[in-house]
Amino acid sequence: MNKNYLRKIISISMSIYMLTFSTIKPPSIEAFPIYAQQGYENPRETTGRIACANCHLAQKPISFEIPKSVLPNSIFEAKVTIPYDLSKQQILSNGTKGDLNVGAVLILPEGFKVAPKKLLSNELKTKTKKAYVQAYSKTKENILVVGPIPGKDNQEITFPILSPDPKKDKSVHFLKYSVYVGGNRGRGQIYPTGDKSNNNLITASYEGRVEKLNELTNGDFTIEILRNNGEIYQEKISKGLEIKVKEGDTVKNNENLVNDPNIGGFGQAETEIVLQSPNRIIGMIAFFMSVTLAQIFFIMKKKQWEKVQSADLNI
Repeated sequence: MNKNYLRKIISISMSIYMLTFSTIKPPSIEAFPIYAQQGYENPRETTGRIACANCHLAQKPISFEIPKSVLPNSIFEAKVTIPYDLSKQQILSNGTKGDLNVGAVLILPEGFKVAPKKLLSNELKTKTKKAYVQAYSKTKENILVVGPIPGKDNQEITFPILSPDPKKDKSVHFLKYSVYVGGNRGRGQIYPTGDKSNNNLITASYEGRVEKLNELTNGDFTIEILRNNGEIYQEKISKGLEIKVKEGDTVKNNENLVNDPNIGGFGQAETEIVLQSPNRIIGMIAFFMSVTLAQIFFIMKKKQWEKVQSADLNI
């Protein structure tokens, strides 16, 4: 094989490589919980707040169900419920309306982790087939994340969890542990860069009168407001936001110019779980049985004594 022929092969190979990888889109980082995974080693801050709340400013309720106690090396489920009005749609980054996505983060004690699929029961496989549960990072296997996934079919997210065995992992003990969970629906108000998203209220910067509403070619609007000092300034309104003022209206400083577009929000909760020792359960059962037997023997002895007393009185 001559050198010219070899150069042609290398050149063609490189062209194919560049063409292929230039057309592949990188994974979107507009979706939670990727933001938190990229920016925080641990999503739970020292204050107790979960990092998702830094971008999703609205507070919304969630509910959380988990067993009060579990045995070592056992599989159990934790369920996070993220309710919202399914009839409502959110504003997307391009200004159009769309359905809400949901996501959740579950912070378990050290040693707990997502249960392998091969160990799941058929019932648990069915409950978790719509949600891909992954570890927060390679070093944080006890922190599990799900999302974003469509909210219409996933208002309840089930995590399959495998409990640790203190006999195999000496850093784990039979104790009571805290469990933290966060659940989100919809887009956030702030990007990790600190910039605001279009999922925010727009307010007037100064007091004045609305002079004109201008629609731009890209679908955005500008509102021209005449200040009290005679100066005209503009407020930019992103495409998709619903303007609530009209020409001639008087607005005050910080007054809303649009209806609140945000219908989502973030919520968090915490509870406790006990990693229970089987020996403790056996000991407790044995104790209760011994107490029960002692009570039975005591009653039998008492009845026997009453019979003897009755016989003595008859004599």
